[in-house]
Amino acid sequence: MAAFKIILCLLFYITFVSLLPLKATSTSRTQSEALIKWKNTLSQSPSSLNSWSSRNIQNLCNWTGIMCNEGGVVYKISLPNSSLSGTLTYFQFSSFPNLTHFDLNNNEVSGVIPAAIRNLSSIVYLDLSSNRFEDEIPSEIGRLTQLRYLDLNNNNLNGAIPVQISNLQKVLYLNLGGNYLTDPNWSDFSSMPALTFLGLYYNELENAFPDFILQCKKLTILDLSLNHLNGSLPKSIYNLAKLKELRLGTNQFSGPILQDLGTIPSSIGQLKNLRHLDLHSNQLNSSIPYELGFCSNLTFLALAGNSFTGELPLSLSNLTQITDLGLSENNFSGEISSELVTNWTRLVSLQVQNNLFTGTIPREIGLLSDLTLLFLYNNSFTGSIPLEIGNLENLLRLHLSDNQISGPLPSTIGKLVNLQSIKLHSNNLSGIIPADLGKNNPFLTTVSFSNNSFSGELPSGLCSSFRFELFTVNGNNFTGLLPDCIKNCTSLRRIRLDGNQFYGDISQVFGVHPNLTYINLSDNLFTGEISPDFGNLQNLTNLQLERNRIFGKIPPELGDLQRLGALRLEWNQLSGKIPSELGKLNNLFNLNLGNNLLSGQIPQSLGNLTSLQDLDLSANNLNGSIPTTIGNCVRLTSLNLSNNDFSGEVPSQIGNLLGLNYLLDLSSNSFSGRIPQDLSKLKTLQNLNLSHNNFSGQIPQSLATSMISLQFIDLSYNNFSGPIPNVGIFKQAPAASFTGNPNLCGSEKGISLCNIKSTTKKSRENKLIISVLVPVLSFVLIATLIAIFCIITRQRSKDIDEETTDTDTITFANIMNATENFDEKYCIGKGSFGSVYKATLPTGQIVAVKRMKTTSTDEVPSKNKQSFENEIRALTEVRHRNIIKLYGYCCKESRMYLVYEYMEKGSLGNVLYGVEAILNLDWATRVNIVQDLAHALAYLHHDCNPPIVHRDVSINNVLLEAEMVPRLSDFGTAKLLNPDSSNWTSVAGSYGYMAPELALTMKVTEKCDVYSFGFVTFEIMMGRHPGELLTSLQSSSTSPESLVLLLKDILDQRLLPPTDKETEQVARVLNVALGCTRVSPESRPSMRTVAQELSPRT
Repeated sequence: MAAFKIILCLLFYITFVSLLPLKATSTSRTQSEALIKWKNTLSQSPSSLNSWSSRNIQNLCNWTGIMCNEGGVVYKISLPNSSLSGTLTYFQFSSFPNLTHFDLNNNEVSGVIPAAIRNLSSIVYLDLSSNRFEDEIPSEIGRLTQLRYLDLNNNNLNGAIPVQISNLQKVLYLNLGGNYLTDPNWSDFSSMPALTFLGLYYNELENAFPDFILQCKKLTILDLSLNHLNGSLPKSIYNLAKLKELRLGTNQFSGPILQDLGTIPSSIGQLKNLRHLDLHSNQLNSSIPYELGFCSNLTFLALAGNSFTGELPLSLSNLTQITDLGLSENNFSGEISSELVTNWTRLVSLQVQNNLFTGTIPREIGLLSDLTLLFLYNNSFTGSIPLEIGNLENLLRLHLSDNQISGPLPSTIGKLVNLQSIKLHSNNLSGIIPADLGKNNPFLTTVSFSNNSFSGELPSGLCSSFRFELFTVNGNNFTGLLPDCIKNCTSLRRIRLDGNQFYGDISQVFGVHPNLTYINLSDNLFTGEISPDFGNLQNLTNLQLERNRIFGKIPPELGDLQRLGALRLEWNQLSGKIPSELGKLNNLFNLNLGNNLLSGQIPQSLGNLTSLQDLDLSANNLNGSIPTTIGNCVRLTSLNLSNNDFSGEVPSQIGNLLGLNYLLDLSSNSFSGRIPQDLSKLKTLQNLNLSHNNFSGQIPQSLATSMISLQFIDLSYNNFSGPIPNVGIFKQAPAASFTGNPNLCGSEKGISLCNIKSTTKKSRENKLIISVLVPVLSFVLIATLIAIFCIITRQRSKDIDEETTDTDTITFANIMNATENFDEKYCIGKGSFGSVYKATLPTGQIVAVKRMKTTSTDEVPSKNKQSFENEIRALTEVRHRNIIKLYGYCCKESRMYLVYEYMEKGSLGNVLYGVEAILNLDWATRVNIVQDLAHALAYLHHDCNPPIVHRDVSINNVLLEAEMVPRLSDFGTAKLLNPDSSNWTSVAGSYGYMAPELALTMKVTEKCDVYSFGFVTFEIMMGRHPGELLTSLQSSSTSPESLVLLLKDILDQRLLPPTDKETEQVARVLNVALGCTRVSPESRPSMRTVAQELSPRT
């Protein structure tokens, strides 16, 4: 029995022991079999692993990437850059207990990192970087306590960093960067005292600075950049005295650092070994501490993209080893001291752009012989470019744009033999371009001289390297032919020559440019025809040739430019038909062919342009009807077909253009029929002009009730009949919007009543009633009435009442009472021909009464009488929303009186030079005033028969409504232009506003008003008398782009500078005004052209 028990216990023990896990024992055979098995699971096995074969098991230690110890056991697997593709799922980690090095860097291994990796108990070096591992880092990796080097960077790992990693107390190098890792509970992290390199960059960390790092006293490189870390930078970080590289860029560090808020603390000076400091793109907002200069071993300093302020401390001159200095996009100010530059002779990159630096560029810049990048743009540097800049023979990129640098471009710039990019745009540079520039710069690819005051011709060798990719010289005063080498720059991507005086044949400018995307040659003097070769520029997205002297036909080959987004050819002399091939430009959003000599019909194919937003075909000789396919252009926001010879009815399909929100202008054509009801579907349209056509029928009420966004409407000079709707825009629109429609009615617009008979009655002697004028009286009738009134006034001593309509009348007695016999306290203005009084009538209506000057004799002075009759005649015929309205007139006791509508704001001159200018005359309002004045004068010159020259356009003769809408007034010196007369006259007009030829020759033409308009425009924008400015601008041949540069100096300094959009509008207004003030009358534009140019644009 005892023996049995012994045997039973022995069997139990054997069984128990057999169930215990055996210690892994590996032989070369088991390891080779494990490697072959893993190789066979790889989706891609490179030829370099051909040695991994069952036929080659005996040579395991000679396999690719395998190293064995003396016992023939694998201790190192090194397969970096081996094009491996697969996973580690089937890798038998347990077969390699002696493995110390495992390197799979830069392959395509994916999947998870298996938890079985814990079996690599001897591993010292583990590099799985630059693969496609995903999911979380296994916490089991914390068991690899012998690790010295762990690199998992540049994978797709996510989740929180496992705190078990801090168990790796022997690790020296830890790199987890370039993943999607998030914050753990940093307080659970243990100190890692052996750590010298820590990389957590480019992850999703978003909490405060990890505190455990502050205990890693041996750290030499710390990289936490490209995360979302926030809060303050702990001051003790600067106690990590062994740090050589500190990379904290692109985070959100800010907040308090002890007593400092968002600053670099002075303790940074303790980092004597620091060579690389990167704090860029955070929210730090102090000045640079003086102590930063104690980090004298710094070679790289990046503080860009913060909110640092103040001047650069002179202690930075101690940074004699600095090679890369980045201070851009801050608020640094003051000068860059020559003492600093003198000590930075090892600089390779100096980037201080987008700050507030002032002063000149120090001449000592020439000492930086290793410099390759010099970025000083968007500051306030002044002075000239120093000659010494030519010493920078290693310079690759020179960017000095958007400063206030003046003077010529130094000839030494041609010595920069390695120069690739030079950007000097938006400065005050002048003179000619050095003749040698380009000849000795064989690597030059980028040249930007735009928005300066350069003049002369471009050097013939400027692009002799044929490497140009970007070439912009717009907004200067360049003249002459373009260098021939332009056509040989096959890598050209962008070219802007607009706003100069280049000339030559447009067809000879370009060659073969397969990469060209942007062309703007507008506002030059180019001639010739557009070459069909433009159709070969297959990558072109923008083609602007407007305002040149180009003639001939539009080549149909332009329809091959499938990427073209903008095609602007307006203001040339193009003729022929619009090519139907343009309908193939599926990406076109802006098509402007206006102000040419184009004829024929609109091609049906333009309806294929479904991306089109702005279509302008105005001022051509186009005819026929609007194609119904236009309704397919559903993205149109502006459509201008004015000033052509279109006829027929407007297609109802225009109502499909629901995106039309800015402008629909069909004016000055021969359209007929009724306004289509579908037009009322354009609920977002703001401006509608159907004037000067042959439309008929009643005005649809739906235009007002449905088109709720309308701000402007003009239906004048058509054949509309019936009542004018008294709702919406029609209630607000002035009478001028409906004039020229003899069958329209509606008393509120100053025309005949609807269905109410007018009565006229004569009253007794002794009273004269100043009544509302009957509109549209003929010139002969008006002249006859004036003569009768004046004769009666001289022959009778009693007053006469005369009522011309059945509306409320204005009596002279009421005016006498309202002004207390023209007491001075009611006088609101005086001029050369009399005084103006404010009168509040018993009805509450306020009017302005102009009382003409007289002499002591009973006879009305002939000059005043002529002035009086001129104004009566002119105003009787005139009906425009921006011209003063005349209520009545009379001659009384050797005096003459005119009764106008009262303008609440008074004259523009009073407002412009008063305290209200800042509040009421912002930039948008000033632009609107100028636009309205242009339309008023255009009406006088081109829509009145005979034309009317005002002859006294000045800011004092422009009155303002409460809403700052201008009304042109004071026709006392107006002269009706008879086309058959010589129009010689005595000098009239206000001093300073008269055209030069009027003062010298006394010959009056409408161009006299054009000059005065230009003068007034400058005064409105400047807030002061232009003085001699116009003379200097004319003599310097100021271009549109260079005018933009002058704005900050000439505009009204009482207002804030205009926004970018306002700057564009103001510059356009002043550019037109400059043309109006040309000395030669023949060179001035007509007011109709001016009005069209100033009309609102998208």
